Amino acid sequence: MGLSLFTGEAWAREGVEVGKESAFAKLVPAAEVENSAMQQYQQMLQQAASKNALGPDGHPQVVRLRAIANKIIPHSYDWNPRARQWKWEINLIGSNQINAFCMPGGKIAFFTGILNQLSLTDDEVAMVMGHEIAHALREHARERMGKSAATQGLSRLGGAVVSGLFGIDPRLTDMVAREGANLLTLKFSREDETEADLVGMELGARAGYDPRAGVTLWQKMSAANKNAPPQWLSTHPSGTTRIQEMEANMPKVLPLYERTR
Repeated sequence: MGLSLFTGEAWAREGVEVGKESAFAKLVPAAEVENSAMQQYQQMLQQAASKNALGPDGHPQVVRLRAIANKIIPHSYDWNPRARQWKWEINLIGSNQINAFCMPGGKIAFFTGILNQLSLTDDEVAMVMGHEIAHALREHARERMGKSAATQGLSRLGGAVVSGLFGIDPRLTDMVAREGANLLTLKFSREDETEADLVGMELGARAGYDPRAGVTLWQKMSAANKNAPPQWLSTHPSGTTRIQEMEANMPKVLPLYERTR
């Protein structure tokens, strides 16, 4: 049993235990991060549309993704109360990349490559989506920005500095811009990835998707990334490590899934 992550009350909860949010995230205003995310997301959609690579609303895969998202999103609120106010979006981008992401503020995108090349089931799509949503809920982008700010010894973080850490404000110094990471290409730490795996499994399970699909998902991902660097040279845990963590936490999330049935 864990404790509530968002109040001072010591009430028991079912599911995974991943600890408290990082204090570094509090160094960066959430509104600034989410506004920057919204701008970058809209730019990406415009670019995709100009290349006829944006999935139309009636596309079967877009309909599928949005149906899965509609089941998962209501379970996100306990992890981050601000998620109730987010203007959630989910879109499909025509690209061979095996990739998906959820930016701060609930801006989700899937690439056709991850759906087609891995032949994902709905349960596996839910595990991917839950994982990406977990990054946003757990404020991993804000945490990375806060750590960068602390390392650089910045005493204040105004809107311009926040934008610069995302690499989108030309008014800032080259040093700050170089230290930042664009939200669309942000790579999280191994610890963040493991946390997102576990929270994503729980979100999917509560939404009625089999969390064991997380294991089959990463078996597929590992097969598709045979030339990936060793774990200690990568920001991502190895597929084997991810599967071990998921299997260790499966007893905490399977009952949630079984209850939905």
